[in-house]
Amino acid sequence: MTDVEQASQSLHDGATDPAETARVADGYFAALVRHDIDDALTYWKPGGRENVRGQVDTTAPDGVREFLTGIFAPFPDFAFNVVETTIQDDRAAVRWTATGTFTGAQFQGVEPNGAKLALEGVDVLIVRDGLIVENNAFADGMTVARQLGLMPPEGSRQEVTMKKAFNAKTKVGRKLGTTTEQVAEGVWIVRGGFPGKTMNVYLVRDGDGVLMFDAGVKSMSGALAMAAAELGGLTRIVLGHGHQDHRGAAPALGVPVLCHPDEVADAEGDGGYHYFKLDKLNPVGKRLMPVLLNGWDGGPVTISETLEEGDEVAGFKVVHLPGHAPGLIGLWRESDRLALVSDCFYTLDPQTGIKGKARVPHAAFNWDTEQARASIRKLAAMEPAAAWSGHAEPLRGDVRGQLETAAATT
Repeated sequence: MTDVEQASQSLHDGATDPAETARVADGYFAALVRHDIDDALTYWKPGGRENVRGQVDTTAPDGVREFLTGIFAPFPDFAFNVVETTIQDDRAAVRWTATGTFTGAQFQGVEPNGAKLALEGVDVLIVRDGLIVENNAFADGMTVARQLGLMPPEGSRQEVTMKKAFNAKTKVGRKLGTTTEQVAEGVWIVRGGFPGKTMNVYLVRDGDGVLMFDAGVKSMSGALAMAAAELGGLTRIVLGHGHQDHRGAAPALGVPVLCHPDEVADAEGDGGYHYFKLDKLNPVGKRLMPVLLNGWDGGPVTISETLEEGDEVAGFKVVHLPGHAPGLIGLWRESDRLALVSDCFYTLDPQTGIKGKARVPHAAFNWDTEQARASIRKLAAMEPAAAWSGHAEPLRGDVRGQLETAAATT
């Protein structure tokens, strides 16, 4: 399609003639210069979206009125200066500068202190039928925070000290938080969490990026994001199950989250806590575990899609292994007989952290312990060459024998 054809099609689809776009942009900013909010709102289509990146996302008219009032009331002398306007079809990119003095109302909960404000930004207006239907605005929020005194001046001793403290915390977190290693073709394990780096998260090649199988604990969020970025970027998260120590980082990672249909309610709810039987723990565990669970958990997640037995994902097949959780799933790759199975089995004592032979997950956390035994037998019958669980060490060698022994042990 030629440029002329594209322009014609755009106008046919309801876009605005460039001259009309310019008229609306000029009129809107003229109203802003006058602080005339009522007139500014006449340029908005009801329901139009005002999205100032990282600061506000609202709609006209009421949301836009509140947003503009929240600028002009704290800064009575707020002055816009339009530097340049670029028009293309129904879009107007308006580059502006602004100044103001913080002498009026509170600004985002901060009391006025007389600070001088000077900033610049860009608004990208989309105009249809003579009205603004969307505005995507970009401004430097960090500059505003510095000028208001909420952050130390750039290059100041206070800023240097703050950065040193932040970097020290990051380095400690790396040492205590995670380690990453490749465990099979296209599969990496990220170990982290407290205590003892016993939380296992798996990154699996998924096109140009990687998917995450289980999401560990909340404190692993930053390191998991970095590990995925180094491998091409995170595409999605598949939850082996929705317990607090397996969904913990998911809310912070900003990608679609998938799980088994039987796990949706718990992943989006209390993480299975309603069926935990913590009275089966020793006295120390009874007191400590609620604290740990709360610290590990990043909170409920929104499930975007479900996976069931036999579905394929990133070269693996989904296997339903209920018991520890109703919707617990594993990933199975026939080519090398690799099993990633979340908490189908344990290789450590959750009360002491001591690693050892395979065992049935602790009854204190199981939805149905006898079903968990059946799922371990189901996994054993598949004869994995290696089985990696949600915590501690994998099973290798006679994996079937180890799993059958675990299922039979009471």
